[in-house]
Amino acid sequence: MSDPTRRGELFGGANGAGRFTGPTTGDERRMLVDVLHAQRATLQLKCSGLGPELSLRSVEPSTLSLLGLVRHLTDVERRWFRQVLAGQDAPALFSSTAEPDGDFDGATDDHGAVAAAWVAWRTEVAFAEQFVTEAPDLDIKGDDSWRGTVSLRWVVIHMIEEYARHNGHADLLRERIDGPIGM
Repeated sequence: MSDPTRRGELFGGANGAGRFTGPTTGDERRMLVDVLHAQRATLQLKCSGLGPELSLRSVEPSTLSLLGLVRHLTDVERRWFRQVLAGQDAPALFSSTAEPDGDFDGATDDHGAVAAAWVAWRTEVAFAEQFVTEAPDLDIKGDDSWRGTVSLRWVVIHMIEEYARHNGHADLLRERIDGPIGM
């Protein structure tokens, strides 16, 4: 009989190494940025090696898919960092007032749609990373129609929560597609 292993230790192997190696004490900004970076890397890992399969839905009637999560998180990054904190006029890329679930509903297996979603996600993540790096401190503020005045600190914490929640969805979706499980 082989030694038992935990399901959560089976996903990622070498590709997953190094995601959670940031500091556990010290500077608040560095810790928050490193945890958010790890959550973003987890989303990428859960989607790695897939193409059109990224658009496979969870279970009817849900339109939840890995590609939908990428598109959704792109819009979330864009909203909080570009719109709220940077004050840019930057409408969502994948959803709208007319199509509030366009991020999920529009996630198709078209190669161009998959590639475009990843380009958009990487662009928004790069903007957010630069914004956080250049911000004088975590107390800078922006105004949001939903939450009112928010600080950069709150937005980074919210983004960690957003990714962590959706990475749980991504774990189940990936297991359904081809079996990999865990962290």
